Amino acid sequence: MMIRPATPDDAAAIAALILPEIAAGETYALPRDISAAAAVAYWCGPDRQTFVVEDQGRLLGSYYLRANQAGGGDHVANAGYMVEPAARGRGIARAMASDSFDRARAAGFTAMQFNFVVSSNAGAVALWQALGFAIVGRLPGAFRHPTLEAVDALVMFRTL
Repeated sequence: MMIRPATPDDAAAIAALILPEIAAGETYALPRDISAAAAVAYWCGPDRQTFVVEDQGRLLGSYYLRANQAGGGDHVANAGYMVEPAARGRGIARAMASDSFDRARAAGFTAMQFNFVVSSNAGAVALWQALGFAIVGRLPGAFRHPTLEAVDALVMFRTL
């Protein structure tokens, strides 16, 4: 397994990875009917660095890393992660998180903040807590889940 910077040649594989997750509407606050081009433009936007996890030529996951805020908040990183459903449970999210922490530190970030972790995404919440993130805020009913209706969104934070 190798984590490397994404290239323009990865666009189709990134779209194939992220579109089903976005369309499911359970974890990301993005339009469920987003186009492939718009999804890739979001994931690989100019304000972020995007990375992919590759194993034997197959893309198993991807994450982006960016500043959470500009100006006085630009020392705090933000990131988003997705893992191919068939590859879940193999430590890929944990490996991407570790890689992102290292890259964030190297870029001068001193902390990482997730602004909108859907509380019903129990696997993600548990992983982030196991990796040292604290829930520092709760936004009651802030996410419209497709089957659970209104669920809380969490703000999670850790120092690097």
